[in-house]
Amino acid sequence: MAPRTRRAMFSVTVFLATCAVAGSFINQRVAAQSATDESTLRDSLRNFTNVYSLVEQNYADKLTTDKTDKVIYDGAIPGMLHVLDPHSNFYDPKAYAQMREDQHGRYYGVGMTIQPQPDPNAKGGTRIVVLYPSEGTPAFRAGIKPGDVVLAVDGKSTDGMDSGAVASMLKGPRNTHVRVTMGREGAQKSLEFDLIRDEVARHSVDLAFLIRPGIGYIRVSSFMETTSREVGEALDKFGEINGLVLDLRSNPGGLLNEAVNMSDKFLQKGQIVVSQRGRAFPDQVYRAAHGSDTKYPIVVLVNRNTASAAEIVSGALQDHDRALIVGETTFGKGLVQTVFQVSENTGLALTTYHYYTPSGRLIQRNYNNISLYDYYFVRDGAAQPKDKSNLEVKLTDSGRTVYGGGGITPDETVDNIKSNHFQEQLLRNYAFFNFSKHYMAVHGSVNKDFVVDDAVMQEFKTFLKSQPTPVPYTDQDIAGVQDWLKQSIKSDLFTSQFGQLEGLKVRAEWDPQVAKAVTFLPEAQTLQDHLRLAQKASLNK
Repeated sequence: MAPRTRRAMFSVTVFLATCAVAGSFINQRVAAQSATDESTLRDSLRNFTNVYSLVEQNYADKLTTDKTDKVIYDGAIPGMLHVLDPHSNFYDPKAYAQMREDQHGRYYGVGMTIQPQPDPNAKGGTRIVVLYPSEGTPAFRAGIKPGDVVLAVDGKSTDGMDSGAVASMLKGPRNTHVRVTMGREGAQKSLEFDLIRDEVARHSVDLAFLIRPGIGYIRVSSFMETTSREVGEALDKFGEINGLVLDLRSNPGGLLNEAVNMSDKFLQKGQIVVSQRGRAFPDQVYRAAHGSDTKYPIVVLVNRNTASAAEIVSGALQDHDRALIVGETTFGKGLVQTVFQVSENTGLALTTYHYYTPSGRLIQRNYNNISLYDYYFVRDGAAQPKDKSNLEVKLTDSGRTVYGGGGITPDETVDNIKSNHFQEQLLRNYAFFNFSKHYMAVHGSVNKDFVVDDAVMQEFKTFLKSQPTPVPYTDQDIAGVQDWLKQSIKSDLFTSQFGQLEGLKVRAEWDPQVAKAVTFLPEAQTLQDHLRLAQKASLNK
């Protein structure tokens, strides 16, 4: 059998195996299908194989291996799953390996985040640029800087490559060498770095510090195998605090058990974190196994892209009156996926449960008769809904009303900051990133006392005019967003000089939504006081 035919047969086999998982694997755990259902399923699978055979034999262009993979991996299987719901998904070998790497929170490589940026002089019109090296990694220790251009890896030019291909070349077994050739603005010749690959940790807590005296700030970007441990380490580092802002904005979720373990650090022992109900497996209730005696008030900051595991944490803390939820109504993902390994490192993430907050809320947003694009990107305003008459109503531990059926509704609404056209143009043209390269090349360095004064602003404006694609602006444009401009300039300069964490810290200290969240800490304290009074009154009855 020819290699291409064998590959095609494997792809079809994977599809049929996936159908079996989605169509009958679960049913075997419940009850045998009726003879009629089994006959219908067999007929449907036979129709698919007949159609595929006709396509392979008669399609105008010969089906290459790549085309066959796309037909199965990008067409047939996703099409089948997306008819079920927006979150069931199939992972081909490459995507499956990436998913496992993301869950583990580590890989072996050099530790720098790269992306393509426009460059008319480069092959394909783009070049691969270092956004930042992660602190403590081989790239960071070697002195690689944000803005460095990856010219070659082990002598192989990166011209025409995408960032995925370059990243694959940089990864490899631990303690192996990789030679990276870099271009740097202000350097007269290219720079050579001999890097030794090492384990690179991907942190889900990407920022944790005292944002005000006695007030902790933790930003959690995702939920992976290390999340609850990282949150615990951040809390231990804070010591005694008087309040906490937990930033879950744009956190897409991740591992359910990590959401449970993280919630455990704030709830009382035995309190329900989340329950899940499905058809094929027994219902499960997850509780705080250890619990915490912490008393400080907590504000959880969320937005329209806070989803899944992040909503589990938000819902648990809200239902138990442990935290005040501030921001926008969250994404609304109340479906739980179980990942089944199908064959040859492929995986099927199949929705097997609905999850419910402690008060019994199902927060899944409606997805019937809605395209995938509209489901993810075209949504009603994510601020607190004005009409709540159609929303599911539940009560928190103290008797407060909370709502389900479309995300976690915040206790206090703080709208997202909208950027104007001038700001979008600056970001689209990497203005701050490129200016930081220019500034460091001219001035050499900045110190921790650096302030973006009038001289720096004038230099920035001159820089904007000197670019190959100048960003037009007026004095009114500058004046209207001057604070934002100054923190954006300082953040990128601090990232270049001191590392990504210092750059992120600059942004968080300025962030108006974070500042607003801090002002709600007294209200969060009142929430807990009312809960204690309600519990005391209940005991005295």
